[in-house]
This record gives sequence, structure tokens and C-alpha cells, in this order.
Amino acid sequence: MLVLLFVLLLLWRRKKLKKLGDERLVRTQLVGYITGRSTFKFILLCTALLLIITGWANLQLGSKMDKVQKKGVDVVIALDVSKSMLATDIQPDRLTRAKQLVSRMLDKMENDRVALIIFAGRAYQQVPLTVDYGAMKMMLQTVRPDLVPMQGTAISEAIDQSLKAFSEKEKKYKSLIIISDGEDHDEQSLVKAKAAAETGVIIHTVGIGSPQGATLYDPDTKAVKLDEKGEPVITKLNEGELQSIAAAGHGTYTLMRNTDDVANKLADEIDGMEQRNLGAVVFTDYLDYFQYFLAIAFITLLLEWLLPGTSFKKKVKTA
Repeated sequence: MLVLLFVLLLLWRRKKLKKLGDERLVRTQLVGYITGRSTFKFILLCTALLLIITGWANLQLGSKMDKVQKKGVDVVIALDVSKSMLATDIQPDRLTRAKQLVSRMLDKMENDRVALIIFAGRAYQQVPLTVDYGAMKMMLQTVRPDLVPMQGTAISEAIDQSLKAFSEKEKKYKSLIIISDGEDHDEQSLVKAKAAAETGVIIHTVGIGSPQGATLYDPDTKAVKLDEKGEPVITKLNEGELQSIAAAGHGTYTLMRNTDDVANKLADEIDGMEQRNLGAVVFTDYLDYFQYFLAIAFITLLLEWLLPGTSFKKKVKTA
């Protein structure tokens, strides 16, 4: 923004000079004018600002490491991002409530590794297994239906993609949480769920929406979406599908009503699983480096302040 404003200032100044006459001639008549001095001082100010911001971020480097014992499981969250998730039968809409649920679950996790899969007609891994819950939340905010070009609700695709995210060496310590309205158009979902359970994956499902359904609005036209016959499209929660998948995966089905209650239930289910030892080496002491950036920023500001904007030499009059 600062660079843009400075460029606009330069253009405005050049326009004014052109009104006075030839630009080069006018510049030679300006008392104390130094070519490029204002630009150089601006670069110094921007550099100082960048250094101050970097120093404020307080970059750190680990200086001491200790071994700690952690126990947890691997959790893959498969989030339905089909356009039916934009229905408003639960407020503000199904997708927003689903993202709120995932965020609440992350708040309750400590040592578990979590991955995020988004799916509609196809499934894609958005975040690999990680314990960086902050990064997970940041990526969660960007999730929207247009990230998956093929529409639909292919839960079997989500199960396949989730299995790729898990470690193939482990035959347990794995949980898959599917959050969807269950409008599945794929007959392979139950088959895939049973196959996943045989590899040690416990599948929990969460139903988002209402069995009564709601009209679906098209975000592009901002009007009610119509089918081929011109009738309003009604999207309904298919609890039977999600219950069958959960039963095949030896897990539980939960209807989304209260976000905290569902998050607590899922957290309890995960905590009740057999957990593996995730012993790791972590940094317990850090060295701060903010002072170096602030010191250089101070020197840069001081240089900018001491550097004159104009020349003090007087022009010598010729006889």
C-alpha cells in the first residue's frame, strides 16, 4: 500500500512539473533538488517498517531439546463441501456449522495428529496429518464448495482419500470422522467403509442438516436453485446413509444440534481409543532474535532522518 501511494505521488508530481514546462529543464531550476533522493529515503522507511514488523513477530530458534512422552491417535476429518452444504436449515448454513465443529474439536485435542479431507463429487487432501492445529484452522477458513469442481457427495471417494492419509504400517490408532448431509449418490460407500474398518479405521459420522430439508440457493444467481422440471431443489439430511456407514465402520453416528456437545462426544470417543506412544524430541528453550531486527530498524530510521532531502549548495550565478 505504501509503495502504491508513493508511486501515485511521483506520478502526480511529474504531472505538475510538466505543466510548468519541459520536465528536465524545470528540475534543473529547483533549488536543492537531488535526483532520486526522495525515492532513496522512501526505500529506507519501507525497509525500517519491514524490520520492525519482523522484529515484532519475534523470530525464535530452539536452543535446548528434551524428550517427551506423548500418546495419541491419527484422526482424519472428511468434510463435505458440496453445494448442498450451503443450505440454511441450520443457521447460518450447514458448511459454516461443520467448520465450527471441526474448530471446536481441534481445541480439545492435544497430541493427536489430524488431517483434513474435503469432498464433493471428488475428494482431495487439504491438510496432511499434523499436530499444528493453528495451521489446520487457517486452512479450514478457506474451505468452500468451489474448491472441488465436480459436485455431488461421493463419500466413498472421501474414505479412499482418507486411507491414503493414514500410515499403512499401523493397524489401529486410526479414526475417520465424516461430516456430511449424507446426500450420497455413490453405492460404494458401505463397501468402502467395511474395507476401511478391516484396516483398523474406526469411522464416526456427523449428520448436518434436517430430515425435512430446505431449498437450495444458487450462490451465482442468488436465487432458489431449480431442477430440470423447474421445481425448487430440496436438499435433505440422509441420516440412514450416515448411520449405516458408521455401523460398518464400528463407530458412532451423531446428529448435529449443539456444536459443543457433538465436539465433546467425538473427543471422548477418540480419547477412549487405544493410543500409541508418540514420544518426540521438542524444544524447551528458545533464543529470541527480535532485538537485532529492531536495532537495524533504528539505524535505518536514523540514517533516513540524518540524510538531507535537498542540497545546501547554492547555485553560482554566471556573469
